[in-house]
Amino acid sequence: MASDAQTGRAPSIRDVARLAGVSHQTVSRVLNNHPSIRVETKARVQQVMDDLQYRPNRAARVLVTSRTRTIGVLAAAATQYGPASSIQALEKAARAEGYFVNTTNLDGTDRASIERGLNHLLDQAVEGLVVIAPQVRVFETFHDMNISLPFVTLQSTGTTEHALSVDQISGARLATRHLIELGHRSIYHLAGPQDWIEAEARMHGFLTELSANDVPATAPILGDWTAEFGYYAGRELLRVRDFTAIFSSNDQMALGLIHAIRESGLDVPRDVSVVGFDDIPEAAHFWPPLTTVQQDFGELGRRAIALLLGNIDDQGASPATLVPDLIVRKSTARPAF
Repeated sequence: MASDAQTGRAPSIRDVARLAGVSHQTVSRVLNNHPSIRVETKARVQQVMDDLQYRPNRAARVLVTSRTRTIGVLAAAATQYGPASSIQALEKAARAEGYFVNTTNLDGTDRASIERGLNHLLDQAVEGLVVIAPQVRVFETFHDMNISLPFVTLQSTGTTEHALSVDQISGARLATRHLIELGHRSIYHLAGPQDWIEAEARMHGFLTELSANDVPATAPILGDWTAEFGYYAGRELLRVRDFTAIFSSNDQMALGLIHAIRESGLDVPRDVSVVGFDDIPEAAHFWPPLTTVQQDFGELGRRAIALLLGNIDDQGASPATLVPDLIVRKSTARPAF
C-alpha cells in the first residue's frame, strides 16, 4: 500500500487504529486520556501516531466534544515588553493544560476597534478570555459589552474577582525607597503615557513613597516608553541638573536616560543614579547594568490560566496580586555631595 506521503493524504485515526491493531474508538480514548486505556495499549498507539506524524483533526474533535479548548487573548500594544511577555507566558501555560490560544491585537484603542477585537475572538468560539490591555478605556468597553464568557483581566489596579495583577504601586515604591535609602533627596520620575494603567500606578507609587519619607516631589515627566524619549528627556533635564536620581517607569526609557547622561560627560551612578522598571533581558547588560523592578511574567501567565480554567470548570479559583522584586545592579549609588 502506498504511504500517506506518497498519496498526499494526511494519516487518519483509522490508519493509526489499523497499524496499532486497535479500534478507532480506542485511539480516540488515547487522544482524550481516558483512564480505562491500559498503559501498554496507550504506548503502542502513541508510537504509531509518532511514526505517522498523526495530528488529530481539531474540527472533528470540536463536533464530538462541543469544546474548542481555545482561549482568546485580547491585547493592546503587544509590542511593548510587558504585554508581549504576558502573552508568551499565557501561551506556555495554556499549552501545558492542553489549550490553544488565539490572540487578537487591537488596531486602535477607540471603542469601535475594541469591539471589533472582542467580536473576532467570540466568533472563534473561544471558551474564555484574557484581556491584556493597559488603557482604562479598553476595560470600560469590555465591561460595557457584558461578556458572558469566563474572563480574566491583567491589570495593575482593581479588586474584582476577574482581575489578576502585578502590584505596580508596590514596585514603584520599592524603586523610590531604594533611592531614598541611598541618600537621594532630589529625585525625578520619568513616567509612561498618561492613559496607561501601569504608568498611572507607578507614578502613584513614586509620589506615595516620597510623601511617606518627607522627600519633596517634582512633577513627573510624561514619556512614551521609548529609549528615544528617555534620551530626549535626559538632555532636557541636564540643562538644569537639579536632581541626583531618576526613577524611569520602564527600562527602555532608562536606557535613553543613561545615553544622555553619559553623552553629557557625566557618570552613572556617580553623578546620577537611574532605576528602571520591568527587568527586560537586556537590562543586566546595559552599561552600567541597570537597577530595576522585576515582574514575574511566567508566574503571572500560570496564575491567569489557572484562574481562567477554574472559572471555565466552575471550580471557583481566586485571583491574587503578585509582588514584584527590586533587582539592584550598578546604576544606583549614594549621591556625591
